[in-house]
Amino acid sequence: MKSKALLEKTIHGIFLILGLITVGCVLLITVYLVIAGVPAIREIGLVPFLSGSKWNPTGAEPVYGILPFILTSIYGTAGAIIIGVPVGFFTSVYLSKLAGKKVKAVVESAVSLLAGIPSVVYGLVGMLVLVPGVAKIFHLADGASLFAAIIVLAIMILPSIIKVSITSLDAVPKEYEDASLALGATKIETCFRVSVPAAKSGIATAVVLGVGRAIGEAMAVMMVSGNVPNMPSIFESVRFLTTAVASEMSYADGLQRQALFSIALVLFLFIMLINAVLNYFVKGRKEA
Repeated sequence: MKSKALLEKTIHGIFLILGLITVGCVLLITVYLVIAGVPAIREIGLVPFLSGSKWNPTGAEPVYGILPFILTSIYGTAGAIIIGVPVGFFTSVYLSKLAGKKVKAVVESAVSLLAGIPSVVYGLVGMLVLVPGVAKIFHLADGASLFAAIIVLAIMILPSIIKVSITSLDAVPKEYEDASLALGATKIETCFRVSVPAAKSGIATAVVLGVGRAIGEAMAVMMVSGNVPNMPSIFESVRFLTTAVASEMSYADGLQRQALFSIALVLFLFIMLINAVLNYFVKGRKEA
């Protein structure tokens, strides 16, 4: 008994240390971004930096306005969620509750494969197939646009939403569904009135993961969005917060480099804010 208690305490201590390491890493990243990003904001000015509509750090009179990047990131993420979340949700419900075993196995394998594809491959396929297709369908000179980025992001968030939602739906006790069917409900009614509400916490977590993937993506978005610092328009080339940092960090120096760290700080706070809002919403729904 003593050895078993000692083993449990040891395992508990290991888990505690690993948890503290994780929290410590987040704190270190936060402190580093604040230290690296605040000086540029202080020199440029918070309001001109956040509300400025032009970004030209290499001009005769450098301008550091990131409002186009912020709005583009918001619109791109919102568009990806509007397209990707319903598709992922209904796919997960079908696979978990309605599909046959063979169909479920095949589609789940395809979803797992989709999750393992590197971002650069998504970007390459989007650049070679999607961008010319958008230009041809909508009669544009260049298909690299916010619309193309939204489509790519919507596809990229599907694996996270589908896999986590399926896991949550499969964990719903079968007794709940049997009781619903015994009371005369149809299979579809049972799925959406019993199974989905019982798994809503896991489904909400899947949506949060999808949002995080959409906001944080850089390489694929850079390859299909045009990477031009314009104010966001659905069929024009745009630049996201992530791509702004990735595209200029390799050659930036001085205030421009500090401003890129400031963009990273804004992106970090933006993601933290969205996660906090979504988590609060989920907890509020739980309590309700």
